[in-house]
Amino acid sequence: MGLPRTLVNVNAYAKGMSYLGVISEFEQPKLAIATEDWRGGGMPGSVKLDKGLEPMEATLTMGGHEKALIREFGTTSVEGTRLRLVAAYRADDGSAAQAVEIYLGGRFTEIDMGKDKPGDQTEHKYSCAVAYYRRVVDGRTEVEIDMVQGIFMVDGVDRYAEIMAILLG
Repeated sequence: MGLPRTLVNVNAYAKGMSYLGVISEFEQPKLAIATEDWRGGGMPGSVKLDKGLEPMEATLTMGGHEKALIREFGTTSVEGTRLRLVAAYRADDGSAAQAVEIYLGGRFTEIDMGKDKPGDQTEHKYSCAVAYYRRVVDGRTEVEIDMVQGIFMVDGVDRYAEIMAILLG
């Protein structure tokens, strides 16, 4: 029997700047395969056909006004804003903490500055359309997706290599 690893703490980096003590929340991108239903003759039901990857989006919530992040809004490159999230996960079973790093390349599509009231906590939420994603656990790359370069790696297996070989071949 085991216990779940839960987030102990997190830090964010953008343009080499640490947001330790400032980041309050991070919503990771959903990894999803785009599918389409197909039911051919003789099939008693439909199957889901792989149609590539769904777009990815991440959200960061900062506990205050961060002009350096606001200045990233409107970048003309789909990977113009580079973010690195570092998280520590731990189970309460005495096992070692697990390091999870998430690298993102994208652009802020929305900055929600919420409400400001003197004396109250301020939070700004940054929504990022993600073109590049890499998840590293304890120093090992588990997933790497680069929408522009045609990279789709999971557990060291390039799931898109065959397609790219045909296209570049």
